[in-house]
Amino acid sequence: MLRAHESQSAPYVPTLLETYKRLASGSAYDEMIDERGEVRPHWQVLQQTIAQLGINELLRRQQDIARILRENGVTYSIYGDPQGLNRPWQMDAIPFLISSTEWQTLLQGIMQRAELLNMILADIYGERRLLRNGLLPLELIYLHSGFLRQCDQIRLPAWHQLVTYAVDLARGADGKLWVIGDRTQAPSGTGYALENRSTMMRILPDFFQGLQVHRISNYFQASQISFASMAPHHKESPYAAILTPGPLNETYFEHAYLASYLGYTLVQGADLTVRDGYVWLKSLSGLQQVDILLRRVDDSYCDPLELNELSQLGVAGLLECVRRNHVTVVNPLGSGVLENPGLMPFLPSIAKYFLGEELILPSVKSWWCGQEKECRYVLENLDKLIIKNISPHESHRSIFGNRLSAEKKELLIQQIKERPYLYVGQEMLTYSTSPSFIQGQLEPRYSVLRCFAFAQKQGYGVLPGGLTRSAPEPGSFLVSNQTGGTSKDTWVLLEDREETPIFVKTGQTRAALPKSIGVLPSRTAENLYWVGRYSERSLGTARVLRMVLRNLAEKGKLSRNEVDLAVYQTMLRTVTHFTMTYPGFASKDATSLMKNPDNELLSVTLDEERLGSLSNTLASLNRAAYVVRDLWSLDSWRVLDGIERLRQEYRYNKKVSLRNVQNLLDQLITSLVAFIGFNQESMSSEHGWILLDIGKRIERILLQVSMLRSTLVLKHSEQAEYDLMEAVLATEESLATYRYQFRSYLQLSSVLDLLLLDESHPRSMAYHLNRLQENIHKLPRKVVSHRLSEEGKLVLEASTHLKLADPEELAFCGENDGIRQKLDQRLSKISDLLFQTSNVIVRTYFSHTPTQQQSSAILQNPLKEML
Repeated sequence: MLRAHESQSAPYVPTLLETYKRLASGSAYDEMIDERGEVRPHWQVLQQTIAQLGINELLRRQQDIARILRENGVTYSIYGDPQGLNRPWQMDAIPFLISSTEWQTLLQGIMQRAELLNMILADIYGERRLLRNGLLPLELIYLHSGFLRQCDQIRLPAWHQLVTYAVDLARGADGKLWVIGDRTQAPSGTGYALENRSTMMRILPDFFQGLQVHRISNYFQASQISFASMAPHHKESPYAAILTPGPLNETYFEHAYLASYLGYTLVQGADLTVRDGYVWLKSLSGLQQVDILLRRVDDSYCDPLELNELSQLGVAGLLECVRRNHVTVVNPLGSGVLENPGLMPFLPSIAKYFLGEELILPSVKSWWCGQEKECRYVLENLDKLIIKNISPHESHRSIFGNRLSAEKKELLIQQIKERPYLYVGQEMLTYSTSPSFIQGQLEPRYSVLRCFAFAQKQGYGVLPGGLTRSAPEPGSFLVSNQTGGTSKDTWVLLEDREETPIFVKTGQTRAALPKSIGVLPSRTAENLYWVGRYSERSLGTARVLRMVLRNLAEKGKLSRNEVDLAVYQTMLRTVTHFTMTYPGFASKDATSLMKNPDNELLSVTLDEERLGSLSNTLASLNRAAYVVRDLWSLDSWRVLDGIERLRQEYRYNKKVSLRNVQNLLDQLITSLVAFIGFNQESMSSEHGWILLDIGKRIERILLQVSMLRSTLVLKHSEQAEYDLMEAVLATEESLATYRYQFRSYLQLSSVLDLLLLDESHPRSMAYHLNRLQENIHKLPRKVVSHRLSEEGKLVLEASTHLKLADPEELAFCGENDGIRQKLDQRLSKISDLLFQTSNVIVRTYFSHTPTQQQSSAILQNPLKEML
């Protein structure tokens, strides 16, 4: 028993390092801890920094990393994941370290392997010496899905045929790095590596103290220059674009990120056309010739005319343009043939044949079943091997032999015997582990490193770092982003202050950099137009809902006098007319619904499945904005992210009430105003901004028409009309302006004069029509003429029709009339003209889609379902 004055000592809490040493003791090889249990030399400085920061600070920094990545819109979609599309990118706070000594070997090995694969690619579609001399079996190449016969004898106008290359590496129990995969089709990951580094430098600058880490930004500058030098006919200022499958692709963020970073145009197949043997971009100002196309679409889908006829991702006739040397496609069509695990056992002999060298980076031990001896070995050792198809595909996943039931194993054996040339057996490599910060402690997780290279005039330039992925669960060998793995920043350490010059100097060929300024694809233009419309529609809907909820909060639902009841019912009907969520409060038997409006108001606010609801409109805004992700400033994207998180938070909250919704509306209105403001300041005043602003002003006018027709066209008692005028002015952000200008009792004629005719008032219809006329005049025209365009005529007619109005006549309502006929007719005419204007703009400038249709009330985005 302890005496009263004695205190019991606190239990011992092991440090992060002590815990990690214990957990890593079971690893065959750990990156940070050696076989004696000591920290490896190149990890010591970082380990000391980790210890100094402590668990709590690391937890906070890890949360900051997640927040920054989410706010920056860094996503990676996992098919079948509950989070759906745009899943936030996962990044660990602990980087993956490569010592300077090891990097020199790795660097030479990557350059050698890239050069070797380049020679194999050139030979397969060229002289085919490897096939004729028996160094490669015919079945291994010709039966591979990536071999495209149509690409025979096609060569890029460059020093190398394999332009970009990525290699996946894993360290075995022996401490050696082994190649487990080659990526030659359209290697992904460089954009994520760059974002990881940027995030680490912002959130964890402490980690860089005392360490010299290779910079990676020079890699992108040098690759940009290299791509430009590959333009057909050595064009001095080639036009470059990145071909993406679209926003549904899992790495679409990276496509948009690199397009923005490199200054290239992001395009989809439908944005391009082939004419006279050249590739052209369908832009707002006409056709723009494309000289360099960095594809992120699998080669067989790039040309539905000669390759996969079912593809909707490519450009019909692209391959013929390549044949004629009128466009450079990176990587070249047909390069997918190198993503073949069956090649690995033949690479050592091919390296001696072409290079006269041994492979610096060995491949994981592999056996191609097209050879009798190797096939027999695979069948006899299934439990020890991973079985792969020679053509990587979603339907051909790796099969772990030791995880198969007896029945499935027998089925696999039968399949291999029937078509042995389609299968490869690979050794089950025991990956090394590296430290990951998981729930407040360091844990060893299996890791795989991906390194990147691009072709230069002399050899290959290699990214001094890479993209490391660690397993989502301890003991799991499924290390990939598609299985939920976590990424790591990858650091190559330097021993001295001088960084080894790997790339060409960026200043030497500055004039060769491609230019894409001022060229706006029609699909991009359309999405910007709809971003403008959806943002304004969202803002208007939020303001109307806030107006109604404030009225409810102030005067309640019951015990209203006749005036209050008339105002209340008019406001509720305005919600339905404004959002077009019929029948709602506009139905003939809406009396009972008006007595208990909570569920209907919640639905109009939060039900994403309901067309016209605030949530539905915000979701459409988010989808349209994501398609043109590369055009937004960081601040704009963070605002959009905040809006989407707010929407999701309230959408799935089962206990949400109208009081909560008021808070939501206040936050949304502030964010939407900020988003619109950021775009006005940060987006250049070119055609993209003009289309966005046109969409915003068209929507603003249409919403204003809807508001006035729902509230002030109908005749009410004097007090009811006063209350409605006050509510409308407040919703239109014009109440203070009215009081300042008129300093009198609210009069309908004065209210209409301010909201409709005052050209100096930025919220008036006349002001928006004037700005709309100016912007439409700036739009490019196919034929230069002094005459007004069709859309210009329509807006001029609408503006003139409005300016000819007299506010006193608009406000007049006969004693026996129930509505103000002249006001209603004039607003209706302006609405019709604006709808026609929108149709003409869509038909004229968004040429990649057929003529679009609109509902009788709200023009819908024809890409809504696609987005």
